[in-house]
Amino acid sequence: MMSLLRQFREAVGSLNPHEVRDAAERRISVHLIASKASSYSAMADWLLPEGLSRAKREEASRMIYLEGEDKRPEKFDLEIYAEDAIAPVGAFIFEKEDPRRVVRAILDRQEHLGLPLARLFPPFREEVCARLIHKLSLENAMFSVATALPNIAPFLGIGWAVGEFASDSVVLTMNQLRLAFYLGAANDRPVGYGPQRAEVGSIIAGAFGWRAVARELVGKIPMGGGLAPKAAVAYAGTYVVGRSLERYYRFGYKYTRAERRAAYEDAFEKGKSIATGLIERFKGRKSA
Repeated sequence: MMSLLRQFREAVGSLNPHEVRDAAERRISVHLIASKASSYSAMADWLLPEGLSRAKREEASRMIYLEGEDKRPEKFDLEIYAEDAIAPVGAFIFEKEDPRRVVRAILDRQEHLGLPLARLFPPFREEVCARLIHKLSLENAMFSVATALPNIAPFLGIGWAVGEFASDSVVLTMNQLRLAFYLGAANDRPVGYGPQRAEVGSIIAGAFGWRAVARELVGKIPMGGGLAPKAAVAYAGTYVVGRSLERYYRFGYKYTRAERRAAYEDAFEKGKSIATGLIERFKGRKSA
């Protein structure tokens, strides 16, 4: 236990929440293009919905530029066209009846803008958070596969060193802490070990407790202690941490114990499917 705690302290020291905060607070420029004043209003109302504080509305408004506006940048980070505007092929089109479509299109092609867009503009938050949760959960599943089969790491595109820490739990927990920083930044919350001390504490404490549930679930499936269950556990644990934190940042309360258990079981099943795909992917490449 003491060895594991020392590893946690070393791992925590290697994470830099300031980098996450800086990425979320970077200045971006969003160019809105329309042919009617009503279309500009619709896009502005979508990006800056009711409920924003005056200070937040003013900050976000400074990032928005209209077509023909004076003192605008020479190049924009993002251009969004209204449906009534003449747009080039491949442009991002805002559809009033389905605004989520343009959110997904933007994040598919401009992933690096996810954090600042989510922090500034609430319509991006749900999709950005969902992608962050899946991404970090998938990384933890991949890590679990890689530690069981070390020569699989190059095939899975894992960019960090397997075995840098003695315990899998430390690496998995590090990714969960990263996720907490990302979700806090995406929801325009203070980011760091101090501002997020309650979240950090619960994640580290959870690293010692949630594996009891994991062992019970693994024991119920024919594969027993096999590779796929191990990766499914890593995926599910990270997924539930993320979803609970997202709810807390958006609505002010986390999952209940029953909701956490139900979410874990659902995520575990999804994690098994993902793990099986990872293993098959490796087998296919190895035999090629």
